[in-house]
Amino acid sequence: MALAGIRVIELAGLAPAPFCGMILSDFGAKVIRVDRIKASMTVDVQSRGKQSVALDLKKPQGAAVLKRLCVESDVLIEPFRNGVMEKLGLGPNEILKDNPRLIYARLTGFGQSGSYAKAAGHDINYIAMSGLLSMLGRHNENPYAPLNLLADFAGGGLICAMGIVLALLERVKSGQGQVIDTSMVEKVLRRCSAVYLNSNDKIKGLTKKQNTLTERNKRFKQKQVSQAQYYKYDPVDRLLPLGMWTFGLPPSWAVEGAAYVGSFLWKSQNLGLWNRSRGENMLDSGAPFYETYKTADGKYMAVGAIEPQFYEELIKGNGLDLDASQLPLQMSFSDWPELKRIFTETFASKTQAEWSKIFDGTDACVTPVLSLDKVSSHPHNRERGSFIVDAQGEISPRPAPLLSRTPATPCLSGGPLIGEHTDLVLAEYGYSKDEIAKLQSSGIIECNKTKSRL
Repeated sequence: MALAGIRVIELAGLAPAPFCGMILSDFGAKVIRVDRIKASMTVDVQSRGKQSVALDLKKPQGAAVLKRLCVESDVLIEPFRNGVMEKLGLGPNEILKDNPRLIYARLTGFGQSGSYAKAAGHDINYIAMSGLLSMLGRHNENPYAPLNLLADFAGGGLICAMGIVLALLERVKSGQGQVIDTSMVEKVLRRCSAVYLNSNDKIKGLTKKQNTLTERNKRFKQKQVSQAQYYKYDPVDRLLPLGMWTFGLPPSWAVEGAAYVGSFLWKSQNLGLWNRSRGENMLDSGAPFYETYKTADGKYMAVGAIEPQFYEELIKGNGLDLDASQLPLQMSFSDWPELKRIFTETFASKTQAEWSKIFDGTDACVTPVLSLDKVSSHPHNRERGSFIVDAQGEISPRPAPLLSRTPATPCLSGGPLIGEHTDLVLAEYGYSKDEIAKLQSSGIIECNKTKSRL
């Protein structure tokens, strides 16, 4: 298989890291999962093809064993919060010193820098911070989180696996490893970048009627609208007139890809997470502690306080701890509607900014649901440089994941005109000027020179 001969050390974690390890294992890598000692069972339902080693990393001898394993390995997948590995003496500086060829993949919710770097969170919090949760849901209803598929698996495990493969490919040329900073907030941003590029779908100066697809196409063909403006629109608008589905593209890639991203859902049937009807389970809007709530100013907060210690922080921040004995138990399913009513009334008493001030710096797993026009200015996203601005002033997500030594350097000049580089590319591939001229005169190729974009 494609990754045969690649050795991967995966430190045991939840959801995204096991999925990342499973992807690498499925394609031939030897994946060794490092579990905690004295653990009676594992919650890794994505463990097929992996081996398990039990280590106490808090003891120097256990840390030494991990270092030795890393010396003989190609990849380390690390899912802990910012600073944990450094406290154990197992950070990138120490590990890469002994094996400079190692790919050190760090898979966290908020990344290794920024004001939220050390904060706890879950999928619903990450997509809230990405701006995408504000776009999910029905009209006049609270934003709706699609299980934990977007951030944990699509934006986390899958994108981290891609970063690992990119780093392994680059290592063939350089012989060096590097660190991959995988923030699930930014991975969601990157996978859904079309939402940001198309969020402002009106051409200034045109009426509502003139902004219809037919009128836009007409103005584009008449060169009254630039290609840069036209390309702001939803990809479906551009592809349908071209007959996209007539090209015979096999539909199985979408079905199988979606199912593969949802592997956790398939393989966790026996964990009790999906025993109830749709919409009544923990991660599908059934639980009051994994939900979105409207604030006094008509905005929303995302709550992902699953673990008991995080739930206690939620109760404390909401001011409900003074009368906690009167509250229903967190995991009393029959009382979830009542708890949700209490939380709904509580969050409606303050603005989003007020709740953010209360919960920032805590482990309550409560984050603002950022709108697309506010997401790039949030302090955490701004500190990490999560967004870039191109030459046309368009804001879009920075490429992800972030590779420490060979990061992506996106082109900011905008997309090419159709046929803008035809002659240049053909010349690079050995075509002479005469051959290019003949192809153009016979209508086989089209060469469109761009004017200055200043």
